[in-house]
Amino acid sequence: MFDIGWSELVLVGVVALIAIGPKELPGVLRMVGQWMGKARKMAAEFQGQFQEAMREAEMADLKKSFDEVKEAATGFASSNPLTSLQKDVSDALRVDALDKPAETSSATAVEPPSTPTTPAAPTPETFVEAEAHAAANEPLAIARDVEQAPVAQDTAPSEAIKDAKAS
Repeated sequence: MFDIGWSELVLVGVVALIAIGPKELPGVLRMVGQWMGKARKMAAEFQGQFQEAMREAEMADLKKSFDEVKEAATGFASSNPLTSLQKDVSDALRVDALDKPAETSSATAVEPPSTPTTPAAPTPETFVEAEAHAAANEPLAIARDVEQAPVAQDTAPSEAIKDAKAS
């Protein structure tokens, strides 16, 4: 630090012994050691405060750059169609949404709930139809896919057939 060698230290020790005297030399050396300790503590405290200030400045810079990256990512994510699709799928797969009735959009017309009506009393034609199905061993049900039954041909030709034959 000060570039002092052993020969210089011996010379300083001899001069201090002659100038101060052997009786008071231990007290003076103790006092010099305490001063050196205080100086080192002050230097360490200053260095710690300086490093703390540097860390705070670096943290502020890191926070600023992180906020910039976050804003850029948010702007990018809001225009990403994949992100919106992932959000829609995750919303659709939520279990708690199954307990609630489906929400309709405000653009569609919402019909007021209709009051239930009582069915009409059965007529004799209804019983005849039910008995006809029971006789043919067919279940009486409403189905979308209905096969056309073969039409029973009358002995008399119909008018459409007569027209076709005439032309």
